[in-house]
Amino acid sequence: MKDRSAVDTIRGYFYQFDLSILSILRLINPDDSIEIECTEDIDIRTATELTATQCKYYAKTEYNHSVIKEAVMYMLSHFKEVKGGLKPKVKYAIRGHYASGQHKLDGGIDVKFLKDNFLTYTDKGKKHLHHDELNLNDTDLGEFLTLLTVDIQAEELDVQYRAVIRELETAFNCKEFSAEFYFYSNALAIIRELSIQPAPADRTITKKAFLKKLDTSGVLFNEWFVQRKGKKAYLAALRKEYFTELNISPFERFFLIETKPQMYMRDDLKELIHILSEKWSKLSKRDPAPFCPYIYIHGISDDELLALKKDLHVEEFKFIDGHDYQNADFNVHSIMQKASHDNGVRAKILNSIRNLEETLSAITKTRKVFQFHFGQSYFESTNPSVGFVKIQVELFSDIKAII
Repeated sequence: MKDRSAVDTIRGYFYQFDLSILSILRLINPDDSIEIECTEDIDIRTATELTATQCKYYAKTEYNHSVIKEAVMYMLSHFKEVKGGLKPKVKYAIRGHYASGQHKLDGGIDVKFLKDNFLTYTDKGKKHLHHDELNLNDTDLGEFLTLLTVDIQAEELDVQYRAVIRELETAFNCKEFSAEFYFYSNALAIIRELSIQPAPADRTITKKAFLKKLDTSGVLFNEWFVQRKGKKAYLAALRKEYFTELNISPFERFFLIETKPQMYMRDDLKELIHILSEKWSKLSKRDPAPFCPYIYIHGISDDELLALKKDLHVEEFKFIDGHDYQNADFNVHSIMQKASHDNGVRAKILNSIRNLEETLSAITKTRKVFQFHFGQSYFESTNPSVGFVKIQVELFSDIKAII
């Protein structure tokens, strides 16, 4: 029960996050804004009005008036403060998805229905009329109803999610994968960060600012997005998008791998180098254009890099690194030499960012760079002719699972 309850709670969070994202993407003007967790779950502000929206997601529960009763009473209390000149006028909206029971509001809400079903309650055996306690008459309640919208037939979570993805595809003129793994993942992070700010002003963002923050150039690891997709499915989708090719073209591919002392294991790194060589090389005698990958390891010490190379050499894994003899300077033409079946070169190891930059600049063939990092990009390419993909990972083992 606890596990199912936790899942339902998380789905409720996603429903509100997605509605926030959808609300801001559908704003007409760039300077219109949303406010997270201010008057209600989501406040939508345009140049002419403010709408306070509360959303509820009960996919397994029948709709009953009691479910939204507290929200209606709270909104009426706010309306009273507006009437008293204490707060600015707003519109109110309640949006929810339920398993059934939607017919209970088929007749709409009039003043009598409002009083009987939403404003009357019992506390400690005593009947209370919330509108009387607020000193609001039927005319006031009628005015309140003109400002209130109740939608209990809102879209199901996954339907709403697909709507968000379509809006992102349109906003950035991109494919579905980019909309999900670049922009939606980043949108979740932005909304989550806004929601935990203590000051209301810091929980507000315009459409223009939101879109600017969304425009990222790489796959960012977002724990909320990964939880939504499932870690296994998330890694598999990245592999399918970037590292599954039926016929591998003879491009010059650069794999930039970050390591950290607390998660570094030489055997893991050697295994990854072997995998990269096996998957991204063509070295048979029949291949007219043989090739093998370039590999740069970021965050490894000079001593450990040397030890790694010694291990590869002992294991008869042939590589080149652009240094032709002891203490020789890096020679870009040396590392650019063609790998083939005859010379047995299975990988080209770059020792530094500078070596990487020199090599990328010297090559004229199609170049593709895949950078894996743990949160901070360590290499940027400004050359538009170089294909560049940045992927943030959580664990070193994620790299192997993706590749």
